Amino acid sequence: MIRLFKHYIPHAVILLWLVDFALLVTAGELAWRFRFSQIGSDIGIFSERLWLHAGFAGVMVTAMIAVGVYGADALRSLRFAGARLLVGISLGVIALSFIDFVLAGENYWRSTLAYGMAMAIVFLVLNRMVLGGLLGTAAFRRRVLVLGAGDRAQRLRELGDRAETGFVIVGYVAMNEGTPVVEEAIARSAIHNLTRFVENLGVSEVVLALKERLNALPLKDLLRIKTTGVHVNEFSSFLERETGRVDLDTLNPSWLIFSDGFSSGRMISSVAKRGFDLVASALLLVLTAPVIVLFALLVKVDSKGPAFFRQTRVGLYGQNFNLIKLRSMREDAEADGAQWASKDDPRVTRIGSFIRKTRIDELPQAWSVLKGEMSFVGPRPERPEFVSDLEEQLPFFAERDMVKPGITGWAQINYPYGASIEDSRNKLEYDLYYAKNYTPFLDLLIILQTLRVILWHDGAR
Repeated sequence: MIRLFKHYIPHAVILLWLVDFALLVTAGELAWRFRFSQIGSDIGIFSERLWLHAGFAGVMVTAMIAVGVYGADALRSLRFAGARLLVGISLGVIALSFIDFVLAGENYWRSTLAYGMAMAIVFLVLNRMVLGGLLGTAAFRRRVLVLGAGDRAQRLRELGDRAETGFVIVGYVAMNEGTPVVEEAIARSAIHNLTRFVENLGVSEVVLALKERLNALPLKDLLRIKTTGVHVNEFSSFLERETGRVDLDTLNPSWLIFSDGFSSGRMISSVAKRGFDLVASALLLVLTAPVIVLFALLVKVDSKGPAFFRQTRVGLYGQNFNLIKLRSMREDAEADGAQWASKDDPRVTRIGSFIRKTRIDELPQAWSVLKGEMSFVGPRPERPEFVSDLEEQLPFFAERDMVKPGITGWAQINYPYGASIEDSRNKLEYDLYYAKNYTPFLDLLIILQTLRVILWHDGAR
């Protein structure tokens, strides 16, 4: 994987980005040449319009990121990728047309955009047909050797068996005399020279999957492997990188303290984040005011009760604040006390079901962002009634409150909506990853991919 602004991106995705970008520039140029040949005009010099093609490609790639073209499912399935490619490119063309209209320019003609769109779809589908098989082969996956044969090694084995993973496990080494969980593991005593063994297998990374309290770390072996240029990683850091979440089962305070993250550079990032929140929330409230008013009236007509509801939530550093949303449940939804939401919740009204799926009920939260109680991106704020129980049952739950809560977040785009202790545990792993690795770049990815959640109703309940 490549680490870009503290966030890991698979090599396969980077390769697809680069090839897609080049193909989109090509599609833009061919569209221009085709249109100019139709009207019999001089096409001019390629270098003079290169920035137009780069803008075309950049907007298209951004739209494709937003709709999930580079997600794990799209990398596995050509059919899935084709559907999202069509949506992404269509949105990209709409965005380019709007940008050109706002700037009062005539850079992107409707004809060249139409031709470019058609060519882009063909080129990008062919790209996935050609590269799709290669990206799934071991040639594009890192070769990993696991030191350990217990429960942690078994977890790595299950992770490595997934089609979307960027690594292949080439062997397991049992480092003690206990009964191995991974039966095919080779005993350390059967390997005369572990460093030579690693070199012969062509290993690019060694992962230590041992429980430190039960096993002495093989420091001499690890040092020799490291000095040969092979990357050595420990279990928790490897899982964080490969899954985009912090593993609670193996998490301990010392790892949080000594691992990379929570950098001092966050002060500058926080200023930029607050500046973006101010501008974006004010703009969103102005642009969506008619939508909010319309659905507020529909909520009033649809069911008895106020159009908006206020609810106490826990924010930054555990401070409470009032969250404002469009009401999507009956007025007496919590007459018997606070309850988790559930699938097909009978308390949700007819209009409430629609505004939840489309996230329209979330729009008034921009007011909390404008006031500084929330941010656009961050962990979802929980209710005080649930927080006390969650802090008792889930270790490190309070650490998620070290960043401002958000309207959308890393957990929201990666984990389906859930309302239980187990769901909260899974979401906490993503929230801790975000709190630990926050950068404006990660915020941008989350904001873009929130569109995917809205379009396909991922997580809405």
